[in-house]
Amino acid sequence: MDTRAWKNPYADFDGSPACAQAFFDPHGKISGGFAQRLSSKVSELLAVMENGLRSADPRDCSVYTGWAGIALLYLHLHDIFKEESFLHKALDYVSHSLKCLTQRRDVTFLCGDAGPLAVAAVVYSRLHRVQEANDCISRLTQYHKAVVDGSGALPDELLYGRVGYLYSLVFVNQQLGGDVIPVQFLQQISEIILASGDNLSRKFRVQNQSPLMFEWYQEQYVGAAHGLSGIYYFLMQPGFVSAAEHVHRLVKPSVDHVCRLKFPSGNYPPCIGDERDLLVHWCHGSPGVVYMLLQAHKVFGVPQYLEDALQCGEVVWKWGLLKKGYGLCHGAAGNAYTFLALYRHTQDPKHLYRACAFADWCMNYGRHGCRTPDTPFSLFEGMAGTIYFLADLLQPFKAKFPAFEV
Repeated sequence: MDTRAWKNPYADFDGSPACAQAFFDPHGKISGGFAQRLSSKVSELLAVMENGLRSADPRDCSVYTGWAGIALLYLHLHDIFKEESFLHKALDYVSHSLKCLTQRRDVTFLCGDAGPLAVAAVVYSRLHRVQEANDCISRLTQYHKAVVDGSGALPDELLYGRVGYLYSLVFVNQQLGGDVIPVQFLQQISEIILASGDNLSRKFRVQNQSPLMFEWYQEQYVGAAHGLSGIYYFLMQPGFVSAAEHVHRLVKPSVDHVCRLKFPSGNYPPCIGDERDLLVHWCHGSPGVVYMLLQAHKVFGVPQYLEDALQCGEVVWKWGLLKKGYGLCHGAAGNAYTFLALYRHTQDPKHLYRACAFADWCMNYGRHGCRTPDTPFSLFEGMAGTIYFLADLLQPFKAKFPAFEV
């Protein structure tokens, strides 16, 4: 490990109720005082963000760094605080986003046109504007044919590939309830991802080690954003792959291959063959791999997956307060979701305590001398993502990493 992180100044959880009581009660309910701090920090940072967005790129429609990401934040704040004004803010931002869609072949939730359309569908639906919601869903599903076409041009990963389009459909179904988008659509995409992974594994002659293999820009990435762990996390979701036998025969041994890449520290390389143990980000390293491990533990019940996931938590606790800042993709807020995922899975208060400590760090936004990101107020690089996390912590059992966890 190098010095990309600040030394963690917080004492770790000692197991006593007294240690946690400033943050939450024995049932995991956030304490009144800490909830008040979170809420007032959310309000304070929102005002700073709104001011900063005046100079943001007017043409960036994306969820990752653009207007749709701000709309998603306000949609989330409406879920948590039930304030009608947040829904209208979401509408303003997503409307702006729809005016500047890329019209290119980027079809993902985070970086393409699918994200703005999916967020808009949900915002319109909440506002009972049924026709506009249906129009967005119809436009969203029009990409389906190109995604399952199987042409080699489209990668499989989350940011720019098939999994990113798959998430858009899942997002609409989860937000609107039921199967607004038929489950067959999800399964067809999963099947083409499996076929693509099978092809590449044969091409590289690694079927014995990993029946599936994926690459992005000629690199076999490991992390959640561009890599194997993010793809396998989706392929292990209940019902996404229609044949359970494929999950056992193809996905499980491929997950095991990722597990073998683990460094002695408990962290993971950014891509296969890279021996540098440097990155502890959601996009590369333990903070993103943890979701694959927890899902594998749910699906297959192998204790080792949970042990590896818990080790991810240790890595993040030690090296997760990043000098890059407070964001989701490569910052303290995104890393804190590791603890929330572990908390939901194990109910061990240690993980909630650690998430609260990282939130405390994030509430001192800008006071640690971290780098300023390229898009300082955006959802995935900047302040909007930190606000999203601080609000999410008010309901820790429901908290999920945005635009990724299903």
